[in-house]
Formats: sequence, C-alpha cells, structure tokens
Amino acid sequence: MSAGFRQDRGQAFPIYVVMVAGLLFLAFAFFAVGQASATRNGAQGAADSAALAAAQRTRQELGPKLVAALTTPGGLDDIFKDEAFVVPARAEAVDFASKNHTDLTGWDPHSGGVGQYKFTVNVKTQYTVGKSVIPGTEQDHATARATAVIELRCGLPPGDGSGSGSTPTPTPSRPVTITCDGKDMPVDPMPDLEKIFTVKLVD
Repeated sequence: MSAGFRQDRGQAFPIYVVMVAGLLFLAFAFFAVGQASATRNGAQGAADSAALAAAQRTRQELGPKLVAALTTPGGLDDIFKDEAFVVPARAEAVDFASKNHTDLTGWDPHSGGVGQYKFTVNVKTQYTVGKSVIPGTEQDHATARATAVIELRCGLPPGDGSGSGSTPTPTPSRPVTITCDGKDMPVDPMPDLEKIFTVKLVD
C-alpha cells in the first residue's frame, strides 16, 4: 500500500513540474505584455506633450501680434497665415519629446481651417520594451502620433467694421472690443491669452 502511494506520487511529480513551468511562463508573458503596454503609453504621453507644447508655444508667439491683428482689416482671419511661429513651435515639440525620452520623428504643422492651426507629431521612444520571454522585445521601440490644435476663440462684435469680418481701426475714445465665446471683452488691458486662444488635443 505504501509502495503504491510512493509510486503515484513519483508519477505526479513531473506533472507538477510541467504545470509550474507553464504558470511561470504565463506570468513572464503577462509581464512582457505589461512592459510593452507601458512603453506604448509612455510614447503616447510624450507625443501628446510634444503636440500640446507646440500649440502652446504658438499661443505665446501670437500674443504680441494680436493688437496689430485687431487694428488691421481682416487681421484676425489672417493671424495664422504668416506661419512665423512654426520654427519655435517645432523647437518646443523637440524639447518636450526629449524630456519624455523620445525622439521627434514626424512633424506636420498645417492649417485646420479659418481660426485654427494644427500640429501633428510622431515620436519614437529612446528606450525599448526590454528583455522578456518574447524574443526581440529588447530591440522594440514604441511609436505614437498626436495632434494638437490652437483655435481663436474670439471675433469682432456684431456691427463692428464692414460686417464681413474686417477689423475696425480703433480710436482713443473707442478701444477695440472682441467677442470671446459669446462675451464682449475689451483688449485694453490685454486679457490672458488663454481667453483668446484655446489649445487642445484632437483625434
């Protein structure tokens, strides 16, 4: 009886070894999937940050030009047209990508329509997924793409100018007023740029 029990236990031992080995492999495989997911999330966060940084830098660049735009016929409509802000915006995107341990691999600044400008960026992680039970992951980098838009929230109040969007020339007794999100807002003193331009991520 005792000999039979020992024989059964001896036969079961290899099965336990195989089961434990299988469970360990699954655990390492799940860990590898988690590593890959974390790397992808890191890349996406870096892409989002780089795109937003480009749009926010553009808002800063356009601030000093706003008064000139308001005193020039059609200036608000044309505020994004000279695209002088693209170079500093790209430098900001590169900087934020680097801070998040990624490289900027794609850069596409483009108009998003009247009163809008978009920045689409692609990034690649400087780090890899790392070693795992899945072959090749130690050489795999994650990539991601993001687009941010800067949008003019303001226009001229109804009745100003010619009615076609042109900007009136202000007089000392009548400072220029703009309408932002349906509310009239004087530009003397100049309001915060966040009230004039909105910056956000878009699909």
